[in-house]
Amino acid sequence: MKEDNIRKLLARISKGEVSIDEGLEKLKDLPYEDIGFAHIDHHRSLRRGLPEVIFGQGKNVSEILSIMERISKQDENIIVTRVDPNKAKDILEKYPDGSYHERSRILTLIKHPVKNRGRGTILVISAGTSDIPVAEEAALTARFMGNEVETIYDLGVAGLHRLLGHRDQLRKASILIVVAGMEGALPSVVGGLVDKPVVAVPTSIGYGASFQGVTALLGMLNSCASGVTVVNIDNGFGAGYAASLMNRKSDP
Repeated sequence: MKEDNIRKLLARISKGEVSIDEGLEKLKDLPYEDIGFAHIDHHRSLRRGLPEVIFGQGKNVSEILSIMERISKQDENIIVTRVDPNKAKDILEKYPDGSYHERSRILTLIKHPVKNRGRGTILVISAGTSDIPVAEEAALTARFMGNEVETIYDLGVAGLHRLLGHRDQLRKASILIVVAGMEGALPSVVGGLVDKPVVAVPTSIGYGASFQGVTALLGMLNSCASGVTVVNIDNGFGAGYAASLMNRKSDP
């Protein structure tokens, strides 16, 4: 439940428009709701400024729908990550107003307009086209959290002139998310060009010695560029979330 909704409810109670019992009924599921297989954290918007995110991988459609129903009752926007197309099709039959972004495997249900909460633009960069799904997960997450987001794809270090051709865009960004597989070199290069935070995302893209992203992860953790923060392999969602917190305005 959002802070604005609670304030409005308390104001209505104080004016006698809503009874105390009715108010208690609306608040009874704070801080969480136990639905047997899950404990839904309805208090998260108050603590973190964003409702609980549903991780779709490993959940069946009925479980996802049950959680969505409870979050929807709190008048929250909903984001479900790691949803395959078959699950998404079934979910959208129940929620036709939802949107499925197949490349990023994200499903969203927007019940009210997303407010701009960022102090600047988040720029998402991918090293190669094979890294785009993870980059899109980061970009969509950041947009869902109320940020202006721009994307530039396929700027890997094998053709460094491509990156240098976007220097003005790099410098104007407030936060940069850099997604790369293979040896994971791109975040170090970007980190050496800008005076803004860089969130590095290693991907599992690459040949055998990339070890499904471990090589890129270790390369980014050992970056010689200062100010590079690294998230887990293929964790575009985590990068988008971290960048959003860094970019958030001081005032709500």
